[in-house]
Amino acid sequence: MATKRISDEPAFVLHRYDWSETSLILEVFTRHHGRMALVAKGVKRPSSSFRPILLPLQPLHLAFGGDAEIKTLKAAEWQGGHVMPTGDALMSGYYLSELLLNLLAREDPHPALFDMYASVVAVIASEHGEVLESALRAFELLLLREIGLLPLLDAQTMTLLALHPDERYSLVPEGGLRQAGEADRVSLSGAQWTALQQVLGERVPFTAVLRACAEVASELKPQLRTLLNYHCGVSALRTRQVMIDLQNL
Repeated sequence: MATKRISDEPAFVLHRYDWSETSLILEVFTRHHGRMALVAKGVKRPSSSFRPILLPLQPLHLAFGGDAEIKTLKAAEWQGGHVMPTGDALMSGYYLSELLLNLLAREDPHPALFDMYASVVAVIASEHGEVLESALRAFELLLLREIGLLPLLDAQTMTLLALHPDERYSLVPEGGLRQAGEADRVSLSGAQWTALQQVLGERVPFTAVLRACAEVASELKPQLRTLLNYHCGVSALRTRQVMIDLQNL
């Protein structure tokens, strides 16, 4: 059987680690083939043309092939568009990559999610402060929805009762969306949750969700982080803990 070769595939590098003295294993997120593992042979040699290209948070076109679980990288081209993020923006990008590594199965395509990831990376590379926080919340919501882990946000999950616009509701890992109680430190109103559900249904939702998250980002952040940590099976993601440690310093 002929070895299948994929060419000109849009992709981002999520993670890279040593495979030998001269080669790397890359975890990449591709538009049409999902998350994949590639071996980049000889990339650590000073003469390798791949060295300045295979970086995280950079839009690439890749060619790869092979029949094994780990494919072989054949070519890589940088698509330009923005410079490498730095500081908080860089750590935010690493955080998004860690989410994808933890929550996406290999070779499970999510082209719409890939486009949303490309959009949020572009925002991260050019924005800071409140816009950056809103972009992270928007991607978290869209990621959870795309992989089927986000309940409907216009009804109580356990009872399917409609939300009252003026009452408060919390999103919790094992109960979904429920009426907020005394133990719930953060919540949104029924009207706010319903507005988020409406923009999630947009044909091209990223911009609409980004705008909606700007108004509720601080209340949404701890609820989404708890839900994501639950589904990742950790108390805190590594990049999140690094950010906390740096802030404490």
